[in-house]
Amino acid sequence: MTNYAIKPPPIVALPILGRNEIFPVRRVYCIGRNYAAHAIEMGHNPDREPPFFFQKNPNNLDPSGKFPYPSKSNDVHHEVEMAVMLKSGGINIKVSEALTHIFGYAISLDMTRRDLQGAQKKLGRPWEVGKAFERSAPVGPIHLVSKTGYLTKGLISLRVNDVLKQEGDLNQMIWKIPDIISYLSDHFELNGGDVILSGTPSGVGSINKGDTLVATIDGLGSLKVIVS
Repeated sequence: MTNYAIKPPPIVALPILGRNEIFPVRRVYCIGRNYAAHAIEMGHNPDREPPFFFQKNPNNLDPSGKFPYPSKSNDVHHEVEMAVMLKSGGINIKVSEALTHIFGYAISLDMTRRDLQGAQKKLGRPWEVGKAFERSAPVGPIHLVSKTGYLTKGLISLRVNDVLKQEGDLNQMIWKIPDIISYLSDHFELNGGDVILSGTPSGVGSINKGDTLVATIDGLGSLKVIVS
């Protein structure tokens, strides 16, 4: 028996649609500005440059359907994304082999304290204070890739209080999922339990307490989140 100095934290795990098993989360990688229209709305050139990533913490993923408005911010934004769950990994994974590592997909939101993120950007500092706060990644149940097939196209959208705010297509990603997996594996050793948030289409904006967010991705149904 291992003699820990303090009680170890629980393993973060997510529900799998149609199964009693749960998916243990190891790491969470998020790609930035992966849709051209979103890059433009954030004031950046949409040309296909090398991708960049930031990380959220495993326990930022929250399947509860509730999003408590965080402290220290007056400008929290919604960003609808497709989450990709890996069943295996490695280093220097070839693009042609990357899809074989996928376990499944889910709808997720990359909630962002935009005012805090903006302040960090101006200072050339990391984004974690704006991105990796508690419950900052609402997420739906995982859909097995064996049921969905590999998702390369399809509508991705978000409504706030039944008003359409974000809409795009998965095929509009600048860096496709195989590219992302391969690139990450050149810089990190990927493994089963890793989660990748694959970017958001344009239309990001502020949310308020009491709002109802409904995110939709073709083949994955919808995710409803209440802001409290």
